[in-house]
Amino acid sequence: MKSILLIGLGRFGKHIAKKLNDLNHQVMAVDNNEERINSVLSFVTNAQIGDSTNKEFLSSLGIRNFDACIVTIGDNFQNSLETASLLKELGAKKVIARASRGVQEKFLLRNGADEVVYPEKQLASWTAIRCTSENILDYIELDDENSIFELAIPAEWNGKTVVQLDIRKKYGINILGIRENGKLNMNITPDTVLSDNKSILVLGKQKDVQKCFRI
Repeated sequence: MKSILLIGLGRFGKHIAKKLNDLNHQVMAVDNNEERINSVLSFVTNAQIGDSTNKEFLSSLGIRNFDACIVTIGDNFQNSLETASLLKELGAKKVIARASRGVQEKFLLRNGADEVVYPEKQLASWTAIRCTSENILDYIELDDENSIFELAIPAEWNGKTVVQLDIRKKYGINILGIRENGKLNMNITPDTVLSDNKSILVLGKQKDVQKCFRI
């Protein structure tokens, strides 16, 4: 369990608060809008109405006590930038901030943010990849080249074992797991048999995955 300070409760921030709660983390939520604060009270540990660009207000929260501070202010980049800078100045262990454009990402990293999330860009990438093939069920981009894909197992692989397909040797792709009936099996051996009613989780370069699965 970790202690998280979440600043900004728009749609993105609210979704993060819900997910952190699902993962049993303690969340202190902050926003300058009382209505937004009230909307998250049922799934956060504590909440405060306040101005995150006010140093005295932020200091009163005990910034050093949080394992991470997440800034998801989406409607005012200046406030987001000032908040990230103040958090680091007050001794935040880790500052994660939201950006909506590339130039914002650069400014945030230069002014206090340790990491930047770019939801619009990430969603655009996911959508573009997802719509290229009905076989792609999920997708996580790790860097410019490598990604994790969950794909439907091709019909021609039905009944074959991992060692028979040998996609690691042929394409440089690692099989991470197999999902069946919603359950993920990560205990993959060379003798694991594949079938077309399952999905497969693989790690590899995007171009290699596209070639292997004929995407």
